[in-house]
Amino acid sequence: MSREILDELRAELGTASRVYQVSVDALDEAVAGHLGVNRTDLRCLDVLMQLGTATPGVLGARLGLTTGSVTAMLDRLAKLGYLTRAPDPGDRRKVLISATDEVKAKAWQLYGPIAEEGARDANVYTEAELRLLISFLRGAAEFQDRHRARIQALP
Repeated sequence: MSREILDELRAELGTASRVYQVSVDALDEAVAGHLGVNRTDLRCLDVLMQLGTATPGVLGARLGLTTGSVTAMLDRLAKLGYLTRAPDPGDRRKVLISATDEVKAKAWQLYGPIAEEGARDANVYTEAELRLLISFLRGAAEFQDRHRARIQALP
């Protein structure tokens, strides 16, 4: 393959990545709006659904929020019926936060069709292609995380 073709493909990959990122951002905005939450609240719910339970400290670290911001966010989500707080059985000084079945059902109603369609669409790829896609997406996430940290460290 010629250098010119490789350069064109790399440029096209960059453009496709930006278009995809804008699309994901718009989808998340629509989901947040449907649930009546802001984007940070939506990210919190996603973390809770991934982890099952988390302490406020873990949520703050994952979301890059201060203690006060975490408390306000958890209060908003609890008021909507989207999370529960329970004492940690291993350390009564700690509180464990969990997403409610109600919000899990709402999230599945919104994201479920996307997951199902994505699984069907993945059937066209070979094992090697799927491994390549997984590698690319993991690398892209690490790339984004590195640059987020770099930008956050700027004065």
